[in-house]
Amino acid sequence: MPEQLPYAAAVNVPLIKSPSLRVPQRVQLPPDIHPLPDSVTPYFVYPFTLEPHIITLESSRRSTIAAHTARREEYLRSRESEKERRKRDALRKIAPGFEPSGNVLVPTKSVSSGGNEEGKTHERTRSVMDDLVDQLAALDSASTGPSQHPS
Repeated sequence: MPEQLPYAAAVNVPLIKSPSLRVPQRVQLPPDIHPLPDSVTPYFVYPFTLEPHIITLESSRRSTIAAHTARREEYLRSRESEKERRKRDALRKIAPGFEPSGNVLVPTKSVSSGGNEEGKTHERTRSVMDDLVDQLAALDSASTGPSQHPS
């Protein structure tokens, strides 16, 4: 007979149930439960008493958002202009008067502090050279003048 029941020894082991495994109690419905009406449209009425509160709240929220947006855009604009100003200052240290968005630099003639015209500013240099040329010509004419003229 032990060959017929291989699990015969397990029959005598008591069954231990887990406390987590339980069957819930049956739900009892209250006797005064309200059934749904045939139409639910009367329940969808808009309460106009909330309207002024919502409009005030929404308008203040929008004005706050607009103020924050304007402040952020002004900050970003000032940041970009500061970057551009620093870039221009760095470029002007290298080449005074340089403007990155402008045309090619063209040298301009500056007026001296005395208010002289261009010809007068170089007159002193020319007069020194003229004096030197005149002195050399006088020396040359003095050394070769009497010997060249037979009369």
